[in-house]
Amino acid sequence: MAAAMKATVNWRDGLVFDATSGSGHSVTMDGNKADAASPMELVLMAAGGCSSVDVVSILEKARQQVSGVRCEVNGERADAVPAVFTKVHLHFVVTGHNVADKHVERAVALSADKYCSVAKMLEASVTITHSYSIEEQ
Repeated sequence: MAAAMKATVNWRDGLVFDATSGSGHSVTMDGNKADAASPMELVLMAAGGCSSVDVVSILEKARQQVSGVRCEVNGERADAVPAVFTKVHLHFVVTGHNVADKHVERAVALSADKYCSVAKMLEASVTITHSYSIEEQ
């Protein structure tokens, strides 16, 4: 049986909504981007978060001395309605001590090609690219 997930979205006012996950966590969304991130911004954030979880986990298993991982996500949207993402680029900035390039390259590739559920779901209709840099601490 496939794992099921649930969420509830409640309208607050204007274009502001409160969403609650099945695990009880909440986030606010704003279609006008005035009071909170828009749903489309949350899609970018989800892709960056999902891939970052993978990258950190893989680097920790490789016993790399990582002190920080930042994922800078850029998305390009179609000019027509619906304004779907056409391209998404994730750039990982890994900070640490003696972090091996080969391990970061492998972690980013494994996330992109195998593990990140959000990116795998999006890649059916979105061109997703990745890059990384390492900053010595």
